[in-house]
Amino acid sequence: MRRLLIAAAAALALAGCSKGTDKPDIDTSVYGAGDDWDNPGGDWAESHFSRLTDINAQNVGTLGLAWEYDLGTQRVQEATPVVIDGVMYTSGNLGRVYALNAATGAQLWTFEPDVDMQANRAACCDQGNRGVAVHDGKVFVGALDGWLYALDAKTGAVAWKVDTITDRTRGYTITGAPEVAGDLVIIGNAGAEYDTRGYVTAYHAGDGKQAWRFFTIPHDPAKGPQESPELEAALKTWSKDTRWDIGGGGTAWDAITYDPVFDQVIVGTGNGGPYPISTRSPGGGDNLYLNSLVALDRKSGEMKWYFQETPQDSWDLTATQPMILADMDIGGKQRPVILHAPKNGFYFVVDRESGKPLLAEQMVRTSWADGWDLSTGKPHLTPEYSDYTNGPKIVFPASSGARNWHPAAYDPTRNLYFASFVDMGNLMFIPPGQQNPPRKEKALNADAALIFTSDLQPALATLPPPLQQAVKALPQWQQVKEMPFSSQLRAVDARTGKVKWTVEHDGWQDRAGVLATASGLVFHGDLAGRLRVFDADTGKLLKTVETGSSILAAPMTYRVDGVQYVAVQTGWGGGGWGFVPGYAAAYAKGNANRLLVFKLGGGAVPVPDDLPPLEPAPAPPAQFPDATPQMIATGSALFTENCSLCHSNQPRAPLPDLRRMSEGTHAAFDRIVLEGLFLPNGMPRWDDILSPDQAKAIHAFLIAEQEKLHEREVALKRQGKPLDSRSLTILSNF
Repeated sequence: MRRLLIAAAAALALAGCSKGTDKPDIDTSVYGAGDDWDNPGGDWAESHFSRLTDINAQNVGTLGLAWEYDLGTQRVQEATPVVIDGVMYTSGNLGRVYALNAATGAQLWTFEPDVDMQANRAACCDQGNRGVAVHDGKVFVGALDGWLYALDAKTGAVAWKVDTITDRTRGYTITGAPEVAGDLVIIGNAGAEYDTRGYVTAYHAGDGKQAWRFFTIPHDPAKGPQESPELEAALKTWSKDTRWDIGGGGTAWDAITYDPVFDQVIVGTGNGGPYPISTRSPGGGDNLYLNSLVALDRKSGEMKWYFQETPQDSWDLTATQPMILADMDIGGKQRPVILHAPKNGFYFVVDRESGKPLLAEQMVRTSWADGWDLSTGKPHLTPEYSDYTNGPKIVFPASSGARNWHPAAYDPTRNLYFASFVDMGNLMFIPPGQQNPPRKEKALNADAALIFTSDLQPALATLPPPLQQAVKALPQWQQVKEMPFSSQLRAVDARTGKVKWTVEHDGWQDRAGVLATASGLVFHGDLAGRLRVFDADTGKLLKTVETGSSILAAPMTYRVDGVQYVAVQTGWGGGGWGFVPGYAAAYAKGNANRLLVFKLGGGAVPVPDDLPPLEPAPAPPAQFPDATPQMIATGSALFTENCSLCHSNQPRAPLPDLRRMSEGTHAAFDRIVLEGLFLPNGMPRWDDILSPDQAKAIHAFLIAEQEKLHEREVALKRQGKPLDSRSLTILSNF
């Protein structure tokens, strides 16, 4: 099997050369990473698979800590490190970069970008960064505020930097890793939920000059011709009444992969903005190239093919999840393919040369479509179960996705695809009064409310009675009652999509990245702080390392001076980051970010102490003399709209629970909210959106909430009961 894969890849490489391309010299006959792990995905195919076998099922029981490095932060960690010639390069939140001795952990240099922290206003999902790219003596990283940096690999000095954002009045950020393609470095942006139009940009790695830019969706035709013939064609799939002013979405916030066999860059594009197609593109249409895989010629940036995975998107079912390149027997012939499991609940095998889907296997409940027609390349849409234009619908999978950014791994020797899958839905509806709203600058323009099915049953009583009745009448309501969600690590037959084995997760947020090795091991972390090692063939648990730190990122492995190491970064955050699950190590022990590196015969991992018990919320200051129930209700609505995405008002969340503000914070409230007193710490200023009276209304609401919490927790403490005041993740203002 292995020889066949190598032979097929080599033949394809020769076929590519015979066409006269001048693509970079990459040996695609070697699959999987070796001693080095030269990009976040590990090898040219970004398979998260290693050929190293020093650590195996017989000796993995002795795996222990080789060294650890304090990343110096307490926010999300999503990057997979890169190791080249004994040096480890990795990124942290905001776009920080660390260069370390890969054998000892000794710091060589660090880099912290000068980030405009106002960018946090347009960051839906924390300050995440998914890694660096290394090429020709440079380390490339994107910062949250949209700047792409090239750093000297030996010193960390800035070689060049470039502003990747086309329009600074829009809510663009960067959270993904750059991708190197020959002499180009390619980056996309996040922000589809805000007011953006997606694109990817290629820069010359040597000097940062722009080589090309490809927009993923059309612009308003009233502003002139589109940038390419492909966009002129795409324009026909958008309504003439499209809300071009809001942006349209389609951002490429992750999943950019270079395919050296065909000298093409394959880009996964994001969701539509606003979410409801009835708002975004009244009259419908597939809305190309949202939620698609798009192959671009490396040299010119011209489109070669596309495959739209979720047409007519209203559900945030992006195609931005990591893809893996492979060569596979299809109908008795070896074909170059993409393995891709996006948010939408299907697992795809896609031909890399033509973009045609060869397999579309349903992996979880999907109410937006009930199957796929491979002959047309189109899904069977089921709007009767998913169109929430005129009333609520329970849509599967949830907007958080059957899969998300957490990398999968592919073992070609076993033909197994390892990944976390979540089977969960969400209630979706357009809140009254929000149909066809005006654009909100650099703010959320999703214009749909949602409640995950994991929370839906207990949340139902808090909803208005007509909405409760409508939900209970939905066909999927019985499914929700019987199984709100399931979350699993799965081994999937890569040819058929059939599941070989599963391991249950503690909760739906538990979906970390995966590493597979040729020795038959699968490494996977979890939010409880365990690094677990499974047998690739059976799913049998072989080793558990208790770290005491929540893990989301994918582990990786490398070898220096004959010693194989396994490394993983720790830190809770990302989508839903304001709500720390009670089962997470981050809830019990805090969220100090660490880089942990293991080897055979290593020592124990220092586990952080438990946090002290919660104390009652302090008594708030006296309520404003002119505070009325209407003012407090207004403040509640303003808080939900503008603040709750980050401030969940939950204990031990990454950002402060504002029901526990100190006297000094209350005194400085207006300076913090309106004047940016805490801007260097990441708290943006809001004086462009909120008036002093509106800020006062929010403050009055928080004082009222703090008073209720203070009284409740003081009473609980008197009774000797624990103070765990976590509440549901719901939207309570319509």
